[in-house]
Amino acid sequence: MSFFSYETVKSVLFKFDPETAHTIAGLGLRSVAYFPSLLRLFKNHYFVSNPILSQKLFGRTFANPVGLAAGFDKNGEYITAMPTLGFGFTEIGTVTPKPQDGNPRPRLFRLKEDRSIQNAMGFNNRGSHYMIQRLKKLYFFDYPIGINIGKNKVTPENEALNDYEMLLKAFKNYGDYIIINISSPNTPGLRDLQNENFIKALFAMAKTITDQPIFLKIAPDMEAGDAVALCKTAVEAGAAGIIATNTTIDYSLTPHAQSFGGISGTLVREKSFKLFQAIAQELYGKTILISVGGIEDAADAYRRIKAGASLVQVYSMLIYNGPKMIKEINEGLTRLLKADGYSNITEAIGADYHDQH
Repeated sequence: MSFFSYETVKSVLFKFDPETAHTIAGLGLRSVAYFPSLLRLFKNHYFVSNPILSQKLFGRTFANPVGLAAGFDKNGEYITAMPTLGFGFTEIGTVTPKPQDGNPRPRLFRLKEDRSIQNAMGFNNRGSHYMIQRLKKLYFFDYPIGINIGKNKVTPENEALNDYEMLLKAFKNYGDYIIINISSPNTPGLRDLQNENFIKALFAMAKTITDQPIFLKIAPDMEAGDAVALCKTAVEAGAAGIIATNTTIDYSLTPHAQSFGGISGTLVREKSFKLFQAIAQELYGKTILISVGGIEDAADAYRRIKAGASLVQVYSMLIYNGPKMIKEINEGLTRLLKADGYSNITEAIGADYHDQH
């Protein structure tokens, strides 16, 4: 069964600047939501349903381990469409308390030679009130959804805790898990919040507001020892898990980079994996780990899973490969799991450490 050539669609989209192309693609995804028969048709084609991939985490069933990373669906407008592309879960946001326009354009760039993306979006979104209205209107909500939250740009660093408090209160009855984003490079001072004092205060406050699982998302540019220490602090303070990693500001990775914004895609793959591995060596078995950064095939997803990831996320590589990539990852994972004699994905998670634990 062949729907269309994504290469043809991509050749058209790539004629537009990246942000316009994203808007066009988003219109298509929003439109699909109004045609239930089309939703079913796409889902039957792209969604891989195999018990070997299914697992339960914090009381929710993840039919497959491949999710959409935050940043693509900033305003929760494509939630209904995501399973039709094959995703087992999605993450919406980053959402801030008040609406904000983000940074000046141009702020999104294709690094085509490197199969990567560079963005300096700056948490452009319509704010928490709009997101809540979107979530209230959902009629197709049978797969896990994470809500990624961040502070407003105008909020000073010493008042950042107030923004996160406001957001935790706003979303305590929505979504399946919350992600604390203090790792984007595009909000001035945000990464400075990646310190133990702020983390302790944040999770102490969060426990008084909600019992939702709360994840911490970290940047790939920290020293491994510092990242591990920070993640340990977060878990000890009550974090349900760690997401590693966000985009990188290591512009030495390519001569094609802009001098601002974060890089995602192929360029960040090894950097992201190495930091994830360092964290997992310390925290596997003690918390839930999610790996993101340059994943585009089953072999890389499987490498992350064996290194301790319960789930993986993609975003940039979806732009280069199209929705068939999600199907191919899940079908490939099924084959790899069976080849290694596993009857369920949970047996493979952290396989690299099974002899050590």
